[in-house]
Order: sequence, then C-alpha cells, then structure tokens
Amino acid sequence: MAAQFAATNAVTTSGVPNFIPELWSDEVLAAYKANLVMPQLVTTMPFSGKKGDTVHIPRPVRGSASAKSAANAVTLIAGSDAVFDLTINQHFEYSRLIEDIVSVQALDSIRQFYTDDAGYALAINVDSALHDEGAKFAAPHATPTTAGSSYSKAVIGGDGTTAWSEAGSGNGSALTDAGIRRAIQALDDNNVPSRMRNLVVPPIEKRKLMGISRFTEQAFTGEANGGNTIRNGLIGDVYGIPVYVSTQVATEEANDSTAYRACLMFQKEAVVIAEQITPRTQTQYKQEFLADLMTADVLYGVGVMRPEAGVALIVPNS
Repeated sequence: MAAQFAATNAVTTSGVPNFIPELWSDEVLAAYKANLVMPQLVTTMPFSGKKGDTVHIPRPVRGSASAKSAANAVTLIAGSDAVFDLTINQHFEYSRLIEDIVSVQALDSIRQFYTDDAGYALAINVDSALHDEGAKFAAPHATPTTAGSSYSKAVIGGDGTTAWSEAGSGNGSALTDAGIRRAIQALDDNNVPSRMRNLVVPPIEKRKLMGISRFTEQAFTGEANGGNTIRNGLIGDVYGIPVYVSTQVATEEANDSTAYRACLMFQKEAVVIAEQITPRTQTQYKQEFLADLMTADVLYGVGVMRPEAGVALIVPNS
C-alpha cells in the first residue's frame, strides 16, 4: 500500500483564520445593528434581494367617520390614495487592504477591530442620512403635507413657533418645556398618531434638559425600574415621548457660519428607509499586493414620506 504523505505547504483554514468571509459578515452586521439609532425609530421597508431602483410606497389619505342616518345607506369614502416614490441610490463601502505580514503576525483581535469599525462606519452613515431628512419636516406650517427643504420650515427650540432664520448669526435657541409642548401640539394639529413618536437630540441638549427641574423631578419621570434622571443620568420620556441622544444630529449653519443643531420630533411614519443590500462583507486575495482586500458595503434609500409628521427644532451647538 502506498505511503501517505502530508502536504507541508497546503493552505488550510487554520493558516488564515482572520479571513473567513462568513465570520467577517456576521461580526460587521452585529456591530452595524448595535450602533444604529435612527433606523429603529422610522419606517423600515423590506427591499433586500429585490430588483429595481425605486420603491413605490402607498400613502393613503386618512378618512373621516360619518354619522349614520336611520334607514339610509352608509356614507362611502372616495379613494384618494397617494404614492411616495423612494429612490435606492445610497451605496457606501468600507475597505481594508490587509497585507500578509499583518495577517501572519497580528493578533486575532485585529479582525474584531476591523469588523467593529466597519459596522460602526456604515451605521454612522445611515444614521446621518436619516437625520438629514429632517430638513424636509413641515409640521408647524399651514401646508404641512408639502415638504420643505434645508430646514425652510423649521422652528427654534426655545418656543417651538418662531421660524428658523439663517440671517446673520441665526436665531436658534435651546429646547424649553414650552418649545417641546408647541412641537407636540403641531403634530396633534396635523392628526399625527400619538403612538411611536420620538424626540432625538444632540448630547448638548441632553445636558441642558437635565438641568431643568421639570424633566428631572420625581413627579415627572417616575420611578419605574429606577428610571429617574437624577440617579442614572438618562433621559427617558418627555410627555410620553421617548428621548434619544445621538451624536449624528445634523448641523445647520447661519449665514456667518455659526453652527446650530437640528433636534427632531417625529412620528415613525414621517421617514422611511429601505435597504436593498444589508451590510455584507466580501474578501478577495490580491496577489499583486500579497494582501487580502476586505470590503463591507450597504445599499439603501431614505426619504420623508409624511412631512406633516415631523418637526425640526433648531438649537445652538454650544
């Protein structure tokens, strides 16, 4: 019987433990989901694996109830549905060219760093794109169903009614109790459902809100599961609206370049996101570089579906 010989120079999975695509993809996706803030607060449309570059989303017009007259037929409501077209045109990638000497000599933890970093970078990109859509919110205005642009229909945080102006150094002001209540009223006036509303603020506004007794006193925050702002430093609900803190809150500049931030109060249906390619990872060995090319990418589209369901509140950046 012929002798059995081991191939001393065979390339096996144990020799390249850092570059197994399935593992890279799983870790990148986990990091991506862990760092998302806005996508969990908006409407998500499933579009993964489908062809085409536009999603046609039905946007039914709300109907009204009618009084029933005895012995008369019911009142029929005519159909007046609109369609919102969402274009899938945001394609972003994160790539690393990892030379053989690194894969051989570096610790396995380098993979964890790259996957975490890739997931974080893609998540920040998606979050920023969703924040930018707040520039089209139009809730406080007479024609709120018509989207604005570049915060043309935004108000300042201090009173929730004064229009944002870019003139000079701008007129943005910090959030106040009155400003938040006015923003809530704007949504109520537009018959926006009270469920699934959210308020997203930058860290500086979290600090300022925590200094207002109205948002930290026990009678307002309650004691459910230790949910007290004084004790744990977290802002929970404001008038029943969850408050989220994000570093990706969009920046808006006045004419003299003074920076402001755009806090967003909105209902879930205001903004929509559709991912055609959820974060995926691909690796390829590049012999000309003696290195592995790792690329993570995402393909998606975002848009404002109901501008009347959101308010942009402009606040100072400092």
